[in-house]
Amino acid sequence: MTHPRTVERIFPAYGTIEGAGVKLHRAFGYEEVPSFDPFLMLDDFRAGARPEDYLAGFPWHPHRGIETVTYMLEGRVEHGDSMGNAGNVNAGDIQWMTAGSGIIHQEMPKPVAGKMGGFQLWVNLPKVGKMMAPRYQEIKADSIPIESPANGVDIRIVSGKFGSVRGPVRDILADPEYFDISLEPGITFTHLERPAGYTVAAYVIGGSGVFGASETPARNRDMILFSDGNEIHVRSSSEGLRFLYFSGKPFREHVAWRGPIVMNTEAELQTAFQEYRAGTFIRHH
Repeated sequence: MTHPRTVERIFPAYGTIEGAGVKLHRAFGYEEVPSFDPFLMLDDFRAGARPEDYLAGFPWHPHRGIETVTYMLEGRVEHGDSMGNAGNVNAGDIQWMTAGSGIIHQEMPKPVAGKMGGFQLWVNLPKVGKMMAPRYQEIKADSIPIESPANGVDIRIVSGKFGSVRGPVRDILADPEYFDISLEPGITFTHLERPAGYTVAAYVIGGSGVFGASETPARNRDMILFSDGNEIHVRSSSEGLRFLYFSGKPFREHVAWRGPIVMNTEAELQTAFQEYRAGTFIRHH
């Protein structure tokens, strides 16, 4: 039996500054915990024409207790870390980094043909996984399957399953779906998802449309949080619609969050920062 979800709330993304002075839009974050559980934050760093708004980037900083998911649309991000990894996340690529017990890294945005932009989603780790070994899943653009279940519908499947097609990002504790969905003008899209109780959200990155059984309108840089149910309905406007869709199993655990580190208790946070200052932050698994 289907139970269509309605829109619980729309969160317009707001301007903020992060890293060494990067101007970006935050769709949700610290103030919205735990509404998007198991997701913590979504930053939209699609840049304007001013390189000075983003070139300072995100110099060396630590993470523990979370996963960061970087999805590039234009340009690239150069990254390096304490494990000796280095490389580029190029347009269309996904980097799903599980910080686990701790990693120190940097991320430096670089324009290509004068353009740069993408998104970073933070996914929480449950208590049982907070101190797991760090790892990366780096997926190139041509390894992300695209499904077209109907005329005018294209779905890039990063994680989770649509129909019989599974995305390349696997073995994530939050059991997420992460899709990039494009609808041509006047298209109705329905997705029958996993069991009720999962958190489901969408972020509009182009055009406009109406979402949920409530047919709530939303446009570029609107963050949509759905009510409970097991099916979503979306209809694009006359200008078409593109949105990021994600869902996951909430952990329903206490969140202790300071800067780039997210744990379950204040004591664990204090330990993490003490270890960072003492140079003992990185564990050798």
